[in-house]
Amino acid sequence: SALLSDLEVYISGIKVTTVYKNTIQDISGCRHLGIAYEPDTVVSADPETCSKLTCSETAVLETIGCGPLERCQGNNTCVVDTTCTVTGPTVINVHGQLNFIKDRCAYSLVSIPSIPNLYLVANFRDRRREDVSLLDSVILRLDGPGVHIHLEQGGRVWLDNSMLTLESLPQLVHGVQLSQDQTGVTAKLSLSNLNISVFFDGYTAQILLEGPAGSSVEGLCGNSSRSLSDLRLSEYSSTSCEMQYSEPADTTIDCTSVTERCNLLKEAPFSSCNTDIDPEPYITACTDTLCKYPAVDGLNCQFLKAYARACSLHNHAQDGWTSKTGCSSEAFCQDRTCSDHEFCGEKTVSGDTRCFCRAIFSSKYQEINSLGDATVCMQDSASVTLVGCLVEDKRINYSALQLNDPTCRGQVDELTHMVTFSFNSSNRCGTVVTTNNSYVIYKNTIRSQNYSFDVITRNQFQIDFSCVHSQPNIHTATFRIRDCSVAQKISCGAWNYTLIIKAYTDAGRTQVVQLNSQVRLNQRIWVELETNGLDGSMVTVVSDSCWATNQASPTSSPRHDLIINGERYSDCANPADLTVAVEQNGLGTSTLFSFNMFRFTGGSGEVYLHCKLHLCPKEETSCIPNCNAAARRRRSVGSKYEGEASIGMSWTH
Repeated sequence: SALLSDLEVYISGIKVTTVYKNTIQDISGCRHLGIAYEPDTVVSADPETCSKLTCSETAVLETIGCGPLERCQGNNTCVVDTTCTVTGPTVINVHGQLNFIKDRCAYSLVSIPSIPNLYLVANFRDRRREDVSLLDSVILRLDGPGVHIHLEQGGRVWLDNSMLTLESLPQLVHGVQLSQDQTGVTAKLSLSNLNISVFFDGYTAQILLEGPAGSSVEGLCGNSSRSLSDLRLSEYSSTSCEMQYSEPADTTIDCTSVTERCNLLKEAPFSSCNTDIDPEPYITACTDTLCKYPAVDGLNCQFLKAYARACSLHNHAQDGWTSKTGCSSEAFCQDRTCSDHEFCGEKTVSGDTRCFCRAIFSSKYQEINSLGDATVCMQDSASVTLVGCLVEDKRINYSALQLNDPTCRGQVDELTHMVTFSFNSSNRCGTVVTTNNSYVIYKNTIRSQNYSFDVITRNQFQIDFSCVHSQPNIHTATFRIRDCSVAQKISCGAWNYTLIIKAYTDAGRTQVVQLNSQVRLNQRIWVELETNGLDGSMVTVVSDSCWATNQASPTSSPRHDLIINGERYSDCANPADLTVAVEQNGLGTSTLFSFNMFRFTGGSGEVYLHCKLHLCPKEETSCIPNCNAAARRRRSVGSKYEGEASIGMSWTH
């Protein structure tokens, strides 16, 4: 181009005048195979590969084809065809970029702006180490029908709260095709011309997206510009999921050997896929994880298997990779169900599996050297719950444990694998009941079957557990014979029972003293102290002492003893009053004694009785008083107790 003024020239004697205006003219272009092309034109095109060679507006040759997440479908049609892999603590997104998840939260894996009703969620949890989180489950959320499809370890698939039974033939559930084989579970659906396939084997999830060109993907699998905190989903996470933990390094791990194994992805047969799927993110994920987490529970093959499957999704079958690596294509722990606080892992090097406790869950028990929760003590029962996976860590089969009574076995919760041992008033299971000062102690033992008391034992198991109840405090209840009876509810610690006091005028205890009853001096009166709510097979009620006063206060004077608690006459009738008879004491949950009616001289005519009670383990012979009647003497007639009286009674226990 040039800026020219008017120009006159002569051609063959003819004058030619050319007029130029003050303008710039661009005469540049592109040359390809010796041919010149104007800017902004197509040089060549191949519909089968969707590629075009163009001369750009700036006169630059450019090759235009499908985008980095697309493939050519022929006829100049590009479609989205990309894979996201989530394995261990890592996410390799559709751009081949690597993210590490260091907490135990739920994250948005895939969301499509053009399909607002579809979300794919990944949950990360701890396993053998507190400071390493691994992929634990995947949730497919469809807001249109309002359903959640949960893909979990062990091949379990839940539709909201209902478990599904799947086979190799697809089963249609809310527009999602669900199938299961020995390699894992696959969920497929089509929305807005976008085909989505989600594969999960309990440890690795791979998402294949196929659809129209230009489809964008958000979440951990897509747009990497958003921070992890933006993609964290609180509605699927625990409140403490972001808490960070630390543990000492595992000194048994040989990182050099780990690196060599992870680098197998650069060798045959994997190398045939290296040009289409970059192995470096998989190698980094493999080495960084296995240099600090033990290569057990299938993790030694997990990253290799993930790369092999990603290749096969893009028509690069990795024949012979299992023999090369010593791995299996089948899913690990496919048919074992573990509880929420457990994960499935290798029990032996031969590949046997069982449910192990998650590290954070088990740490609270290990800190106190316990295998379960504290004993739950009630008044006449007790229970203790052991954590099944902790017991199995001791190589003990918890289904073979028993209490002192071999017929009393633990009850296993099939959902949580917690094992509960208990006894109650209906079945004591060999519980031993003792006293220590003012305490009643229930004791039993969880032990393995055929437990040996020999000096040398192997693989034996024994846990003692007990409940210690303090004796109820002394309470006072006022009782007047003409009020028929008094019932007082007593609560003290684990003890919760009712004390009922009644007075009768006959030995058969059929004639209760009523409001208008007349009681004569020297008339026989039977007094019963009965309890409701105590376990009569374990404890008895003992009247330590009973005495009478002419006032409601148990410490008032004068005082007359009826049942004496002393070194010589323990829980027995006062030898100074031969009318007193202790008819039942220390045999059950009630006591009974009788005496001839009397009154205090010079008083108000009221007689209050006070009794001190205690509970005694029924197995102890000391519950039954050992009385010595030889020292008793008869009460003389005409003493200060003569006369008529209306009587009342007050009790302490």
